[in-house]
Amino acid sequence: MKNIVEQYLAGLQERLPEKDKALLAYASGATPAQLARLQQTYPDCPASLLQLLSKIDGTYWREYGEHTVSVLILGSDVHRYPYYLKSVDQILKKNKYSVSIRDIYGEDADEAPDLVDTGIDSAVNMDRWLCFSDCMNNGGTSKLYLDFNPAPGGISGQVVRFLHDPDNYRVIAGSFDEYLQKLMEHDYTFIASK
Repeated sequence: MKNIVEQYLAGLQERLPEKDKALLAYASGATPAQLARLQQTYPDCPASLLQLLSKIDGTYWREYGEHTVSVLILGSDVHRYPYYLKSVDQILKKNKYSVSIRDIYGEDADEAPDLVDTGIDSAVNMDRWLCFSDCMNNGGTSKLYLDFNPAPGGISGQVVRFLHDPDNYRVIAGSFDEYLQKLMEHDYTFIASK
């Protein structure tokens, strides 16, 4: 029986347009050394994300030899915005948000339920979140994170989606596995929305 990553990739291959399949064929997985660096930085990184990266080390304008792969292989609860998978090196690049949600929005972060879901600790610096994905407009509108430092009521490893204008932070899955499962259950609707 296939595990969650194998199921996800098999379903993705069935649904991707031919041009995206051709581009994705150039992709290769992250090396064991790269994956070890990711685990060292994020010790709670889920096995399923590591496995996905071991098969495809990013689709976000990622150079594989002479070929640039830019294929949207992920989605979220906002179906009109498909997402790229970041490479290990892109994930580990210094996060420019070494501030917390509270630092950005002040007291509104704790008083506006439309801004931050319960279960998200607005005082935790966002550079402690693992940003594994940027949306189709190069991350300006939306990003996906794994949050290992939740507020009470949250779950360590929950998937948080940031959406800009109006800004909001939502927990869209309790784990990376659950996140992939939801994308499959919704029949990869992000592919049709491109």
